[in-house]
Amino acid sequence: MEERLSGAGGDLAAHVHSGVATVTLNRPQALNALTFGMLESLRDWLDHWEKDPGVRMVVLRGAGPKAFCAGGDIRALYAQLASGSTEHHRFFEVEYALDYRIHTYPKTIVAVMDGIVMGGGMGISQGARVRIVGERTRMAMPETGIGLFPDVGGSYFLSRTPGKLGVYLGLAGPTINAADAIYAGLADVHAGAAEAQPGELEGLRPAIDRHFAHASVEAIVESLRREDDARYRDWAQRTVETLSRRSPTLLTVTLEQLRRGARQSLAECFRMELDLIHACFEHGDMQEGIRALIIEKDNQPRWKPAGPADPFFRPRWEPARHPLASLK
Repeated sequence: MEERLSGAGGDLAAHVHSGVATVTLNRPQALNALTFGMLESLRDWLDHWEKDPGVRMVVLRGAGPKAFCAGGDIRALYAQLASGSTEHHRFFEVEYALDYRIHTYPKTIVAVMDGIVMGGGMGISQGARVRIVGERTRMAMPETGIGLFPDVGGSYFLSRTPGKLGVYLGLAGPTINAADAIYAGLADVHAGAAEAQPGELEGLRPAIDRHFAHASVEAIVESLRREDDARYRDWAQRTVETLSRRSPTLLTVTLEQLRRGARQSLAECFRMELDLIHACFEHGDMQEGIRALIIEKDNQPRWKPAGPADPFFRPRWEPARHPLASLK
């Protein structure tokens, strides 16, 4: 018996056959970016399938050849921020709770991370029990580029990569391929391993671990500027240029976020990230980054002067009243 489901106005589709529920993110024209309706439908389906003895596995995939999921619907977020609405508050509460649910789901979840996998796409895939990548996989957590931090559980999964890879991936936000994803522990299976393109991270690892071990963003940048090994000099210069285009405040916040995340449980990481996202709503660099890179595309964000990270980590709720208090 086969069952077909549609959610979020057709932006999410599923069929259940022979014990496998296959979910397709169905917005190929938007690189399968996540809407609030998609998050709600996937949450509800997972709740239903957990209790259904006829479903033993859930497979997540993206429609079309370009992307698994390029993240959340940033344009919708920008419109909500500009309107003064608070709808985006609920979006992130539901998104983070869903990401946590995927990490802790009692049945096997498989994420087929074909094509672009960024931001929110990492959120719904990193908790999967089996994470499959292929030749078209292009993975990144590029949030600092729009005045944000690597959220959707990045505090947890980036801080648990080997050495200082997570700090590099979180601060600079480079796009990596399937081989790099496997090396960093962000994927489990390479579907085209026989014809695999080589990655860069393993070769860069000595330099990454050396430069990104410093205690501040300023010290990291200065260390990169002093790189005199011919094997790493060009990479170091490109990385300095990349960091110079990021929000200076959110770079500092991200470095502290990953330090704290390395010591926290999964649930604590998501609760911290919800505090951080509310601080970002108030700070303003996120709105400016989205405007410059996605809406108007002038690529000239006017960041606020570098500020301290501590105010971003101020608790916003009493523990029992936190919107994600139920995460254990």
